[in-house]
Amino acid sequence: MATAAHAQKGLFSRPRAKTGWFSWVTTVDHKKIGIMYMFTALFFFIVGGVEALLIRAQLAQPNGQVLSADAYNQVFTMHGLTMIFLVVMPLGSALMNYFVPLMIGARDVAFPRINAFSYWVYLFGGLFLYTSFALGGAPDGGWFGYAPLSTLQTSDGMTFYALGLQILGIASLGGAINFIVTILNMRAPGMTLMRMPVFVWMTLVTSFLLLFAMPVIAVALFQLMFDRVWGANFFDATVGGDPVLWQHLFWLFGHPEVYIMILPAMGIVSDILPTFSGKPIFGYAAIVFAGIAIGFMGWGVWAHHMFSVGLGPVANSAFALSTMFIAVPTGVKIFNWLGTMWGGSIRFKTPLLFAVGFVTMFVIGGLSGVSHAIVPHDGQQTDTYYIVAHFHYVLFGGAVFGLFGGMYYWWPKMFGRHLGEGLGKVHFWLMLIGFNLAFGPMHILGLQGMPRRQDTYPDNMGWNFWNLISTVGAFLIAVSILVFFWNVVRSRTKGEEAGADPWDGRTLEWATASPPPEHNFDVIPHVTHRDDFWHTKYATDEEGEPVKVFAGGSGSDENIDQVHHTGHIHMPDPSFWPVVAAFGLPVLAFGVLYISTPTLVVGGLILLVGLFGWGLEPSAEEH
Repeated sequence: MATAAHAQKGLFSRPRAKTGWFSWVTTVDHKKIGIMYMFTALFFFIVGGVEALLIRAQLAQPNGQVLSADAYNQVFTMHGLTMIFLVVMPLGSALMNYFVPLMIGARDVAFPRINAFSYWVYLFGGLFLYTSFALGGAPDGGWFGYAPLSTLQTSDGMTFYALGLQILGIASLGGAINFIVTILNMRAPGMTLMRMPVFVWMTLVTSFLLLFAMPVIAVALFQLMFDRVWGANFFDATVGGDPVLWQHLFWLFGHPEVYIMILPAMGIVSDILPTFSGKPIFGYAAIVFAGIAIGFMGWGVWAHHMFSVGLGPVANSAFALSTMFIAVPTGVKIFNWLGTMWGGSIRFKTPLLFAVGFVTMFVIGGLSGVSHAIVPHDGQQTDTYYIVAHFHYVLFGGAVFGLFGGMYYWWPKMFGRHLGEGLGKVHFWLMLIGFNLAFGPMHILGLQGMPRRQDTYPDNMGWNFWNLISTVGAFLIAVSILVFFWNVVRSRTKGEEAGADPWDGRTLEWATASPPPEHNFDVIPHVTHRDDFWHTKYATDEEGEPVKVFAGGSGSDENIDQVHHTGHIHMPDPSFWPVVAAFGLPVLAFGVLYISTPTLVVGGLILLVGLFGWGLEPSAEEH
């Protein structure tokens, strides 16, 4: 019996590495996982950015020869997939992973191993998609995968698409469930729902959107997989299938997906603006319920992507109205942000610049979006560069600006050093100017009739000048990103050291060291106010103005976690089984792709061994 117990411990005991590369492979610490999400997403951001530069180099002048037509289709498809599924969503997940437990006063997420599993599934899913370039061709039917183009057997590219997005969907579902359970069950004592930071609220709404949206796209992807691999006919109209069914399923996922990408950035901005305006968020309840309303209403607008399909006047009118209505809660948020800054003691630091950039660019994108709710207007602009301009203003001008704001804001908390303020402002202004040069002219090109997804255009269409300006803007964005990465490298050794509370923050993540210890807090905080940490530093005088509390002034590290825990705080031990289980999924996908029974068996065994090892791990290692 003792021998059996010893054997079980030898096989399933957890690795104890705390430093080195193996500690990162086996970590279940939400902070390390957040950092891995962030740097992996930034790597894919570089890849997606190179793809964008190839597109713009091709279109810089008429009759471009940089890419062949087939290569162009692959590059613009992978650019869209990369930026949406491998960059914007994971960057949001990175900040959620790192900061949601800290902001609610928890020591970790509810399911640390599922959290690690989600990261590794994301990484392997992204790598699986990119192996397609070396294995016969990448997806080439657009990120939206419209049938019947996506069912044509010209290469394996769209099969990689169907399988790769299913793998990434598993990662998203695992993360969504984890955040929902963590936020609803692990808040610090006294932190009611209406005392949570807005970023935590937007994480909760985003997680529910993921929970219900991912199964919808999973159904469509399974049907596409069966059509391509086993000759089913879900989308083949010649044998009774329906290609419009794909569009309904895809956009029933795809429009909530827009808010899955933008709501985390809205939450980030809602925490940055109060900090650098020196006042609480204006209309907290309104901004929270506006975010919830966006989540609900996002399910009722999907067919505005389908106004040219021929759904009929009743459906078109209904979805036109719902599209106009969803602008209302978004407008509420914008007025809340303006109200927060109005009359505040504003400090124009880099995070605030990106937050203000988010608001202004998102407003421009929103205005062009509302114009698409007018059905005849949309009919003229569908599949033109006006649409490309719109969604880049929303998703790059909105989400990406917001996420960069979050990184500059929380970088000192994550790494203990500031990113350079001067370089940060250079990054912001270069990116803002480059962004508007790149995508502003696309409105004009679209109104002049330039179709999207065309690899070349003739010389006599009048599009030459604005395409050249757009290309110059794209390369200026690339320069700004190089400035950011130089800032990151420089800050590692030369960045200003950050205290626990370098920005005079308002929320709980600033109530612990920078970077936080593994257990986050020596003593779990007891929350008595919204913006509870601010109230430990300030009181109000007779006129309602904030006055520093002598014993807990702004930025005082002496008052961070003053009561030190002297006993052992048990944290989840590292585990290598999540990475083993995650690796089984792409192996299974290759088995399906090539209809290879041995590969399917190997992938299934890897997955099962990983899951059984995970399940049989002892609940706690002997110390």
